[in-house]
Amino acid sequence: MRFEKKTVLVTGASSGIGAATARLLAAQGANLVLTARGADRLDTVAQEIAATGAKIIAQAGDVADTAHMEALVARAESEFGALHGAFNNAGSTGDGTPVTETSRESWDSVIATNLTAAFIAAKAQVPALTRSKGALLFTSSFVGPELGLPGMGAYAAAKAGVTGLVKVLAVELGQAGVRVNAILPGGTKTAMAGDDPSFHDWAAQLHALKRLAGAEEIARVAAFLLSDEASFVTGAAILADGGNSVNKT
Repeated sequence: MRFEKKTVLVTGASSGIGAATARLLAAQGANLVLTARGADRLDTVAQEIAATGAKIIAQAGDVADTAHMEALVARAESEFGALHGAFNNAGSTGDGTPVTETSRESWDSVIATNLTAAFIAAKAQVPALTRSKGALLFTSSFVGPELGLPGMGAYAAAKAGVTGLVKVLAVELGQAGVRVNAILPGGTKTAMAGDDPSFHDWAAQLHALKRLAGAEEIARVAAFLLSDEASFVTGAAILADGGNSVNKT
């Protein structure tokens, strides 16, 4: 199988893209190290996947906490022997206010969850991935690197920063055999998108495909980038946005 005898760490694994990717990786043979803030939801996902026979470590915590991330990596190596891939997917969009009305607290929280956590993850994960010549993947977004949306200033700034960080890491780590990429999802049917049908209809029209993605569709792209099939892909910001970035109608 694609990830047989491989161990992959997934953040934001309690729902949405993270949970869908964890399920797919497990189905393809991976050992999993899962984390998210919500312990109950994380445990539910972990138990569901473990019931299929997959080996899982699930540990709730804050991805912007250095000690938490270092502990996850240490457990991956001690319990499974190595860390071969990391999907740093956790994120938050903020409160939807215009930039000039965004509080410092809200700004700091969004930057910490989306960008500072990416830095912390890289610091903790790179030594292990260098030993395994593994793959590092981050969730960025079409918002920020590709276009701006009102009320998403902190999120756009953070995700543009993640994409920039990926490009630098790819150059710095290439000779060590570590690949580093970003996936830029379009609108996806997750908890982050809410459950307002009118919002979903509006968001769908931003995409050339005129619909939102299912989390499983984004998970398939993430799994490819983490796999050996993408062995010559690094420093890339891969759009999986349903044509959002090219849609002008």
